[in-house]
Amino acid sequence: MADKPKIIAFAGSTRTGSYNKLLVKIAVEGAREAGADVTYIDLRDYPMPIYDGDLEEKEGLPANARKLKDIFLQNQGLLIASPENNGSMTAVFKNTIDWLSRPVKGYPPLECFVNKYAILMGASIGYWGAIRVLIQLRPMLSHIKVTVLPEQVNIPMAESAFENDGSLKDKKHHAATKGLGKKLTEFLKMINS
Repeated sequence: MADKPKIIAFAGSTRTGSYNKLLVKIAVEGAREAGADVTYIDLRDYPMPIYDGDLEEKEGLPANARKLKDIFLQNQGLLIASPENNGSMTAVFKNTIDWLSRPVKGYPPLECFVNKYAILMGASIGYWGAIRVLIQLRPMLSHIKVTVLPEQVNIPMAESAFENDGSLKDKKHHAATKGLGKKLTEFLKMINS
């Protein structure tokens, strides 16, 4: 790693008006202010077929999975915002992780997740504010060698939580979300000093 910590930020949603895209962008702001080089990606720009072992054997890794692997390899930090679908992670999020976790000849297993550090956040229109999915993401990410830091933010009633400019109406929530980006940046600076 050079001088600046490198972080990739994304939401587990492809919806245009996604509350989680808004949320992760607040954390991105905090990370950039703290001195990180942040790459924001939209999973909508990387469509992939549903993971299928037969398809993988026949055609190999989809081109967009390879592109995402390369982006992940260039970054050490992950800012992840996840919505909650039926009390769990979205299909697009799980499918992305499934494809990225597949081995590529000449590289060690899980090469784009090893030595990565993540901070999680989530927003949902329900009362629980995506807390159930955040609880599920921790062991899944740990299983694929990502270290998940303990700090997180979850925003309930997301349909009324954001201002028109994308900021959170609750200034404490806004500051806490921005603080997630700062925390990850400072942590990466510390472990790489």
